[in-house]
Amino acid sequence: MQPTADFDPSALARSLLRRSRQGALATLMAGSGDPYCSLVNVASHADGSPILLISRLALHTKNILGDPRVSLMLDERVEGDPLEGSRIMLAGRAEEAAASDLEIFRRRYLNAHPSAEVFVDFKDFSLFRIRPSGMHLVAGFGRIVDLEPAQFLTDIADAGALLEAEQGAIEHMNADHREAMSLYATRLLGAEPADWHCTGCDPDGLDLQAGTKTLRLDFPQRVTGPGELRKVLVRLADEARAKG
Repeated sequence: MQPTADFDPSALARSLLRRSRQGALATLMAGSGDPYCSLVNVASHADGSPILLISRLALHTKNILGDPRVSLMLDERVEGDPLEGSRIMLAGRAEEAAASDLEIFRRRYLNAHPSAEVFVDFKDFSLFRIRPSGMHLVAGFGRIVDLEPAQFLTDIADAGALLEAEQGAIEHMNADHREAMSLYATRLLGAEPADWHCTGCDPDGLDLQAGTKTLRLDFPQRVTGPGELRKVLVRLADEARAKG
């Protein structure tokens, strides 16, 4: 299925990956290989791949350690009939975070789930990342498509400067530019007024959150460094103010 003016499968898949905070994780039971499904909290890596914080005491973690093949279903959680909302089934392999990845995994997860601060360092908890092998997107009647990882993940190979500056930029925006966060949410994305704050940024856009509500603000062009980020955020704030 090719993208149309009102349906871009890749954009929708990326948005769901960034906005989702919970999902249904399917693993394979150790020994029998029987399917097992559990509810997990999720965050996203800078490239969009899901990050999990799970306990080794949990059955799904034991399953992963025996066979890393997993699938993860994420949905829009719309009111009314849940089948009317868009959803994705991500297939891949769950890999425990290497020492070199722990810092970015940890901060990205805690930005999305700050309450996890109280147990993130418990010895039985570990951070895992799902490396996708493919995705099945269902977005309504006649809008069902399979996607390859290159179609929904964000290329971060040239974005080292941005990722290094990300946490500082997030803290600065939330401390000094809360009005801009509100403008992005209400005037550019049509959300209701709330305590909107930034939880992450990457070359493709900005993640916003207020309580359990999440939003994705796409950038008008790719951003790979802090200077570019500052310019595009000012531009977007000006556009939002002009809509007032």
